[in-house]
Amino acid sequence: MVNNNLLHVTLNRHGMLTRRELLQIAGGGFAGMMGGSILRTLGLNAAEMKQEGRSCIMVFLTGAPSQMETWDPKPGTANGGPTKGIQTKIAGVQFAEYWPKLAAMTNDVSVIRSLAGKEAAHERGQFHLRTGHRMGPTKFPHFGSVVAQRLGDPDADIPNFVSVGNTLSSGFLGVKVAPFVISKAGELPANVSSGVGAKRFERRLTALGQQDAEFASQGASAISLEHQELYLRAAKMMTSSRLKAFTLDGESDKTQESYGKNSFGAGCLVARRLVETGVPFIEVQRGGWDMHQNLWQNMPRTAGEVDQGVSALLADLKSRGLLEKTVVLVLGEFGRTPKINQRTPEVGRDHWARNFNMLLAGGGIKGGVCVGKTSADGQEIEDRKVEVDDLFATMCECLKIDASEEMITPEGRPVRTVEEGLAIDELLS
Repeated sequence: MVNNNLLHVTLNRHGMLTRRELLQIAGGGFAGMMGGSILRTLGLNAAEMKQEGRSCIMVFLTGAPSQMETWDPKPGTANGGPTKGIQTKIAGVQFAEYWPKLAAMTNDVSVIRSLAGKEAAHERGQFHLRTGHRMGPTKFPHFGSVVAQRLGDPDADIPNFVSVGNTLSSGFLGVKVAPFVISKAGELPANVSSGVGAKRFERRLTALGQQDAEFASQGASAISLEHQELYLRAAKMMTSSRLKAFTLDGESDKTQESYGKNSFGAGCLVARRLVETGVPFIEVQRGGWDMHQNLWQNMPRTAGEVDQGVSALLADLKSRGLLEKTVVLVLGEFGRTPKINQRTPEVGRDHWARNFNMLLAGGGIKGGVCVGKTSADGQEIEDRKVEVDDLFATMCECLKIDASEEMITPEGRPVRTVEEGLAIDELLS
């Protein structure tokens, strides 16, 4: 007879046990008596989770955009500079004038204005906002690699994490969930063709295997295994029918124009195509935001490309019924100083991590919500401070990933997917 005390465990918001709790129950004999049926009832069937088809697109604005020139303007104030505000669909909420298309879509889009970072150097900030962990001795994985591991198909013929532009590595999670980086969106990646016939290619793989076997015999077996994994995945990808998702084949001129005829627009369009083909995590980058100088001279073009590309992406995902299961994030590594610097010849803003902003849409995120408030001069958070851990807990919630599940570092130390923090309830539908 089952001891009912064994059933008194805490389920997360998805009705799933954490791995640690499951092991505790199994130690009491519960799992052995009940078998796999109870696991499926509690939502622990990994295959079923993968079949939900959830995905995430992270639009990373590398270089750190100014919150006052994006989605928390301060028009008419000394710190606000010449930037004007435009009304959104959210009562009392304005965006900076450079974002008319996204301002018109805020029934589907929400904004966090009170995101508080801890790193004001580019490399450290990018690490924090891509992993959810601060930079240190442990090589934490990009969140995309975590998503690839939890939601991706391990036998997929194309990668479960694709990045348009260089990004962070998979860290201690290894090559199986490493990002596949493409430098130019809309074209077949140059590194998926061997350039030789099938038999010659097979001979090359055999030679590489022999070389790695010798390497392993000298004490490098772990590295050798990673090499072999990469060779197998590369060979599988070269023959995949899904490679066409990396191109713009079949996309009309009208569709391509709607995204913008530029590299960022093409990246957003490829992101949509990759979501359609089952890739659970895609990062698309747009650099050029490190505007210590010439801020107002650079904003129209830089913001214009992102405004057009992201708004087209959201509209396209929605029209295809994909937005409800695809989380879209638009963010940078930190913000910009509320006070305008005096750099010449044209002024700008410097690094600022105390408070900045970002956009979210889709995948269980409510539209039309503004979380947090900053002071009139933009210096302080006045309401609803959001920590980076809270953001990552929210992302996990939307993707139905257990934020408390532990990962084991190479040193054997268990670390939670999200160390602490709570999902932002105001954003969850």
